[in-house]
Amino acid sequence: MKRLTTMQIAVIAVMIAVVTVFTLAVRVPIPGTPGGYVNFSDVAVYFTAFAFGPWIGFVAAGVGTAIADLIGFPATAPVTFFAHGLEALVAGLVIWRFRSWKGMLLGWLLGALIMVGLYFLGEPLIAGYTQPQAALEVPANVAQVVVGGIIGIPLVYAVRRAYPPISQIGFGQTWKDM
Repeated sequence: MKRLTTMQIAVIAVMIAVVTVFTLAVRVPIPGTPGGYVNFSDVAVYFTAFAFGPWIGFVAAGVGTAIADLIGFPATAPVTFFAHGLEALVAGLVIWRFRSWKGMLLGWLLGALIMVGLYFLGEPLIAGYTQPQAALEVPANVAQVVVGGIIGIPLVYAVRRAYPPISQIGFGQTWKDM
């Protein structure tokens, strides 16, 4: 992406808001952690990365989830920014390279590994978690990314079917389902 269009800037702003709302709408606390919670952020993270590409996904996912953490548990906001931002970036890069449902599955898997791994490693370093507290979040984070993909991937197809030009906003060209 060389220059952002007005449409892409608007999409980034809207998707930051969508990611924030998906993160805050339902928050299930994880017992034994200082402030960890499970949410639906990954639905919006994967939708954004797969519908609009890696860079829009990175900004919307990173900023949207970090805003939600600033409202709920500010100590984790830096970790959250990178965990979800890089999750979307990698998922978007994979789908950019392999424009198919198999690419979405691979992007989902790699994005999930990044998100879960960065939380596990980053929370003890930055957010004041102990390693056992970070380990308590791993199953919850895995469940969160599984739900994110199970809902996010079909949502991309449904929106693309309803509004085909959506593929041109982030990727600059359409791609066919394989």
